[in-house]
Amino acid sequence: MPLSHDEIARFLKSVHPYDVLPSDALDQIVKQIEVWEVEEDASVYELGHKLPGVFLIYEGQVEITDENGAIVSHLGLRNSFGERGLLKDGKAATKARAHTPSVLMVLPPDLVRSLIDNHDVVAKFFNRTRGDRSGPQSLATSSIDVLMARDPATCPADTTVQEAAQIMRDKHISSLCVTDGEKLKGIATLRDISGKYVANGLPETTRISEIMTANPVTLSPSDIGSDVLHIMMERGIGHIPVSEGGRLVGIVTQTDLTHYQAVNSAELVGRIAKADSAEEMARVTAEIPQLLVQLVAGGNRHEIVTRLITDIADTVTRRLLKLAESELGPPPVPYLWLACGSQGRQEQTGVSDQDNCLMLDDSVTDADMSYFTKLAKFVSDGLDVCGYFYCPGDMMATNPRWCQPVRVWRDYFKGWIAKPNPEAQMLASVMFDLRPIGGAFELFGDLQADTLAVARANSIFVAHMISNSLKHTPPLGLLRGFATIRSGEHRNTLDLKHNGVVPVVDLARIYALQGELTEANTRARLKVAEASGVLSPSGARDLLDAYDLIAETRLEHQVRLVKSGAMPDNYLPPSELSDFERSHLRDAFVVVKTMQSAVGHGKGMLG
Repeated sequence: MPLSHDEIARFLKSVHPYDVLPSDALDQIVKQIEVWEVEEDASVYELGHKLPGVFLIYEGQVEITDENGAIVSHLGLRNSFGERGLLKDGKAATKARAHTPSVLMVLPPDLVRSLIDNHDVVAKFFNRTRGDRSGPQSLATSSIDVLMARDPATCPADTTVQEAAQIMRDKHISSLCVTDGEKLKGIATLRDISGKYVANGLPETTRISEIMTANPVTLSPSDIGSDVLHIMMERGIGHIPVSEGGRLVGIVTQTDLTHYQAVNSAELVGRIAKADSAEEMARVTAEIPQLLVQLVAGGNRHEIVTRLITDIADTVTRRLLKLAESELGPPPVPYLWLACGSQGRQEQTGVSDQDNCLMLDDSVTDADMSYFTKLAKFVSDGLDVCGYFYCPGDMMATNPRWCQPVRVWRDYFKGWIAKPNPEAQMLASVMFDLRPIGGAFELFGDLQADTLAVARANSIFVAHMISNSLKHTPPLGLLRGFATIRSGEHRNTLDLKHNGVVPVVDLARIYALQGELTEANTRARLKVAEASGVLSPSGARDLLDAYDLIAETRLEHQVRLVKSGAMPDNYLPPSELSDFERSHLRDAFVVVKTMQSAVGHGKGMLG
């Protein structure tokens, strides 16, 4: 199927990043590009072969398999492939086969490198890492959509001043936007009411339109904090409406600015540490979604964001333990409260349930157990009040099974390792993420080290754990490289938890098991696995880059939901992503699938 230069140029203009290149650069690509026609089931390239360039699918479908023959991706129209191997060492890291008769465009290696060197947009496209974020931003550089209060209180122009004052009183606000439908007509503040209405003794029938500031200065959600600060200082005002497309969408006040500066993890931790009840702590943890928005908008990396959010959960837990001891009296024997799941790994986001357990000193008696039953209930109930909901699987210290002496915990781990049935695999996976939160930390040290040594030495257990870790797979399919959820309330979305970060979490846990590594955090496990030789440098680099992109995509999705007034979740519609973002996310999933295949075939390292 010969293609004319015009046909090639038109196609490239529909594919990112070529769609934004200047015409002279596009002309160079058109002149150098090769067009391949590949028959159904024919090889495009074999593993380890020298690559002729980067491939771009003009027509048909291509199947990508890894070194173990496992399918990692089905690609279709406008998808590119081969770039990872080309830019690494020039050799194919996968095998490509035409799933249907296909027409492929091939960009030669020298052309690809020239485009990367001379055009930032191309360099960004082919750089599959997230790169370093710019670092924390100040109030002045944060965007207004992070600062503003949404859905501001409004009233029509014919509202009486007295009625407007009552609205402000009932809503505990100091200003009211006057609107005609969605169009902003003016703004009235408490200062306007006292200075223009009360001071002048105006009649009760006075309308708010008579004292409001008409056609007030407004800003857009894309403006930044410095714009707010400069206008407030220059005009001596404390309230600025925010509009978009002529529609009122929010308001920024001096109180919002003060609140933004005050909402940080250290401030929340400080307030929780002084709280006298779970209800008081709940008023603090209710600010976590806003903290999430600010941390992500401020340029913090995902592992920093999740660590800071987890620190708040840890502080809540320790404060509840202290309050429980104040109410119940001192514990009869030493105990240790531990977290597992995302809290145990220090990877909590804007949505979390609780996973925890209690380890008790071996001197504990049956008579002592009632104390720890009450303590577990006090803390778990308090966590639920604070928004850390009860675990659906009952993996909590309130379950007698998970509130036991250390000797029983030793027997648990020995039993799971000796007989790795499905339940044992699941429980071991959860419990290998344990992290002490409060109490006698020494109860866990020897138990962790001994368990890791015994587990690693049992090849059958390790094999079962590897098999269990491969149950969560990246969502790769035919539709633009993604396999979305097919039914239910989350239909046509990607589950960025169970099919996104969890496959990497599972891989990191396997590497920790193989290397007897004590770290619980996923990123820390991958780094230590590389340092200890469990994971090769190139494998670690690829998997870290993939994990970073998936985890940050998840956080950015949650931030979008919070900013829209919704609760954060893990279900991302691919339609929310640009072609550029979809391409990078798909490549990240391919890396994870390839690493899973390597582990599944007994190859702990990827070269």
